Amino acid sequence: MLLRAPRRDPSALLLATQLAGLLLYPFMEGRFVGRALLNVFGVIVLWLVVATVDRSPAVTWVGVLLGVPATVLLLIQAAADTDALAAYSSALEAILYFYAAGALIAYMLGDHRITRDELFAVGATFTLVAWGFAHVYTVCQAIYPASFTAAANPEAPRSWLELLFVSLTTLTSVGLSDVTPVRSLARSLVMIEELGGVAYVAMLVSRVVGLTVRTDTR
Repeated sequence: MLLRAPRRDPSALLLATQLAGLLLYPFMEGRFVGRALLNVFGVIVLWLVVATVDRSPAVTWVGVLLGVPATVLLLIQAAADTDALAAYSSALEAILYFYAAGALIAYMLGDHRITRDELFAVGATFTLVAWGFAHVYTVCQAIYPASFTAAANPEAPRSWLELLFVSLTTLTSVGLSDVTPVRSLARSLVMIEELGGVAYVAMLVSRVVGLTVRTDTR
């Protein structure tokens, strides 16, 4: 039964893995072994994303086409302990994450009966968008250094966890991040994510809740 659960509810597995990552990321930064594990963990999440796309109307080969080169780059970074390829792998990961999020949205909108996997897909889609924007911020920072600043060590490049923190606080509109976009492109990307977070709750979450209530009242 435990082995069948991931195949039955891939969105739940993806969501659980990404939430677990939030607790694991702080222990994966700084040292060589930690950074290597961070990249390996990124590969695991990457292929969970591809597996989730497989359960949606999206074409699986597109996910594989994006996932294979991103995996190679992440493994090279893990073995060589270098961030030189981070912008390239993050660009591919961002495209894959947004593609998967769009596929899950189409999957949820294409059904008028809410299943358990679709409820998990609501959360998984939200995290996919958050992770996708974090990768976009990584690319932005590589192209335009000092795009983001913080009270602690303001001139240093922001870490993956800091950029993910920016993305999650922006997408949820809680505004608690101490990392601030200071260059024009970074601010534009943050504003786009803010609009996306509001639209996601207003359009998709409200629809899923409405269908759930309607099903329960029948």
